[in-house]
Amino acid sequence: MSIWEAIILALIQGLTEFLPISSSAHLILPSQLFGWEDQGLAFDVAVHVGTLLAVVLYFRQEVGQLLVNWFGSLRGQHNAHSRLAWLIIWGTVPAGLAGLLGNDLIENFARSALVIATSTVAFGLLLWYADVRASQQQTIEQLSLKQVLIIGAAQALALIPGTSRSGITMTAGMMLGLTKTDAARFSFLLSIPIIIMAGGYQGLKLVQQPEAVAWSAIILGVVASFVAAYVCIHVFLQIISRMGMLPFVIYRLALGAVLFAFFI
Repeated sequence: MSIWEAIILALIQGLTEFLPISSSAHLILPSQLFGWEDQGLAFDVAVHVGTLLAVVLYFRQEVGQLLVNWFGSLRGQHNAHSRLAWLIIWGTVPAGLAGLLGNDLIENFARSALVIATSTVAFGLLLWYADVRASQQQTIEQLSLKQVLIIGAAQALALIPGTSRSGITMTAGMMLGLTKTDAARFSFLLSIPIIIMAGGYQGLKLVQQPEAVAWSAIILGVVASFVAAYVCIHVFLQIISRMGMLPFVIYRLALGAVLFAFFI
């Protein structure tokens, strides 16, 4: 992998991890257009580390409160922060189970351009429907366990390439009544344990399959994905508070059309 390939792929991963536009739909483009080979496990781990650092740093105050109060709940000290921490844990369970049980099936049968293009368009339209039709009056603090498990089940659908983890969780959150900003905020917080699990899984595979590591590409991957993810979280929250999800819906439809035109 060249330095430029590492930078471009890390920027793509960092930007698309949190925007509701699907990282897999974008990562297929460089490989198909330029013939780039798979970046390898070490680079996958690097960009996961970069995006994880970005979301934790951006929400550092809230993450700190959640951690402190979650540990406090283990000693019987419960409050709104510990409740939210437990809801995030429960919301992670469906996707964690789906990843363990269905990841190999998805990898073998669902990573085609047709699947990615179809899900990019279909879930983009669903995002538009939620943005236009949902009541969007509820805050994160008002979420019930049932609602969180529904959002968690929706997150499991992100195993289908082209779905977008952030997009489907925001869609589910808005359909359940969350405001746009709170749906995005909960999606970002819910991403933390998922990114940790995905990065840990890839890291375990990397340890079991020793290979030469291009440290320059790894460092660039961490830095570029961190910067891209941090900036995109901030900009995204600004955009949806003013314009809603429509710009991202239009982008998804255009991207799906490109995928259909060039790769199918």
